[in-house]
Amino acid sequence: QVQLVESGGGLVQAGGSLRLSCAASGRTFTNYAMGWFRQAPGKERDFVAAISWSGGITYYADSVKGRFTISRDNAKNTVYLQMNSLKPEDTAVYYCAADYSVVVSTSLPDYDYWGQGTQVTVSS
Repeated sequence: QVQLVESGGGLVQAGGSLRLSCAASGRTFTNYAMGWFRQAPGKERDFVAAISWSGGITYYADSVKGRFTISRDNAKNTVYLQMNSLKPEDTAVYYCAADYSVVVSTSLPDYDYWGQGTQVTVSS
């Protein structure tokens, strides 16, 4: 069993920044891809960013390119999402997820484990 715990969410004004963290514990592995997804009320859970096992490959949703950065520290079993230039439309619950079956993925069904989510609210 693997547990993922997100932290770092909160309330921020438009144009501000937040850094989300996702810490993995339990039966953790070095070779896992990680992703961030977000879900607003009444909306689908959408892809935000993904990073490969080594950190050498990253993908971003078009809506966050140039504003968000995903990174990982494998020694700490932690993945980060740095969010800059935040917009009200970024408001959502943000989830981290781990994928042990592929190197990297932008597809929600590929992910094996999910965190509980952390709320990000961006005010105008």
